[in-house]
Amino acid sequence: MKKPRRPEIARASVLSRQHVRDGVACLKTEKTDTPVALPILPVLAQTLAAGPCGDLTFIAGAKGRPLTKESFGNEFRDACRAAGINKSAHGLRKIAAIRCAQNGATVPQLNAIFGWTGAKMALHYIELANREKMAADAMDKLNKDRTSIVAPEREVRHSGQKEK
Repeated sequence: MKKPRRPEIARASVLSRQHVRDGVACLKTEKTDTPVALPILPVLAQTLAAGPCGDLTFIAGAKGRPLTKESFGNEFRDACRAAGINKSAHGLRKIAAIRCAQNGATVPQLNAIFGWTGAKMALHYIELANREKMAADAMDKLNKDRTSIVAPEREVRHSGQKEK
């Protein structure tokens, strides 16, 4: 039996149907030129099916032509601002990395998804995710079984006077 040919590899801003085989999109990262194979999640598959998509790329400009990475970033940012959100396309990547880490993704898994090499970036997002979770868990402990510090009933300091 003949093995199916791998699709051509693209950059995210020019990703199109020709870069997807059996529900997996193949692309390369900009900084490290690392190939990444990402299964198309159901919500993205539904969005692409609903369209509109460009003829040459999934995401296209007003005239239906592919966008440069700079144009894509600018249009994405403008759409966010119009929706009242102060975020960027890179911000989406960051929140995706944190969300994966919060859900238990390992260093190799994060590297595979985001095209990172080595452990530095993956560990950065794992630490951010862990700090957020640990802070939430710790704050919750202050709220359980009267373990929080109760405010004193008497005045602690007189107005205008500083303790030495």
